[in-house]
Amino acid sequence: MKRIMFVCKKNSSRSQMAEGFAKSLGEGKVSVTSSGLEASQVNPHAIEAMDAVGIDIRSQTSNALGEFQPEDFDAVISLCGCGVNLPEPWVLREIFEDWQLDDPAEQPVIFPRVREEVRSRVITLLEKLA
Repeated sequence: MKRIMFVCKKNSSRSQMAEGFAKSLGEGKVSVTSSGLEASQVNPHAIEAMDAVGIDIRSQTSNALGEFQPEDFDAVISLCGCGVNLPEPWVLREIFEDWQLDDPAEQPVIFPRVREEVRSRVITLLEKLA
């Protein structure tokens, strides 16, 4: 089973949506975690956006990247361009991608668009890991 880490600045929106999609779409095929360069809380708008597509992320938590070890993951995905700030062991995993998606926390009206971008990229990632 492949292990995925989604990373963002605060682990509140984009990485939480990615975790939700990967857990739902890759159930039984991947192990999924998300974290941030710093921990915060799951954005209520992210919860609403995922509810709209039938995925409940209320039980997910915001975690700091420092709580994890890079060798525990096969794929590391940055969703916010923060890949340049990650320690080298994180970017040297089997798969490292930096998706650089817009931050919906800055403009909540774009949550649906960003959610769909996340969904599309997660689907492609899961196909790559299969």
